[in-house]
Amino acid sequence: MEINRRHGGPYDRGSADSYYGRPFRPHYFTDGTYTSVEVTLGDMTVEEIVEYTRGFKDNEASGNFKDWG
Repeated sequence: MEINRRHGGPYDRGSADSYYGRPFRPHYFTDGTYTSVEVTLGDMTVEEIVEYTRGFKDNEASGNFKDWG
């Protein structure tokens, strides 16, 4: 399965949530982040949830987290 990594998409949001230390909360935006409609878990397809989860897990595995120091 090819992952769509567009800004605001499920993979992007999953990796961003992990990077910023936010909780796991599958969602994405139909276009730009915070400038378009947010799609939440109840309205996501299985594929979109998988993409979000992969983005979150990929970032967790990389150890790339925001330094709040």
